Amino acid sequence: MKLEEIAKGLVRYCKKGKFEKAVEAYYSAEIVSVEPAGDPKEVKGLEAIKAKGEWWVSNHKVHKMTVEGPFLGKGQFVVRFICDVTFKPEKKRFTMDELGIYTVKGGKIVREQFFYHAG
Repeated sequence: MKLEEIAKGLVRYCKKGKFEKAVEAYYSAEIVSVEPAGDPKEVKGLEAIKAKGEWWVSNHKVHKMTVEGPFLGKGQFVVRFICDVTFKPEKKRFTMDELGIYTVKGGKIVREQFFYHAG
């Protein structure tokens, strides 16, 4: 699969809230995911990515999500996510503004790295 096809497909799934479908369709079995915060900050493999997603869903209520992009580069693309969410354990509502940078090799996403707005 070509970069543009993967990027547009991932965004299409994310806009529909079907993140697990995006993982199944586009992620390499050896995917690496990097977060700027939390523990662990880096996870490897599809099972770890799926577990991370399950944790997110069980701990957050999403009120609204906007997905922008993809913005294409050489071997990479960027997607912007703006989410109005409540962190369930603390009942804290906030807006999350993050960029996901995705690296594609061999027709699959091999790395995702997230950057959050700190302001």
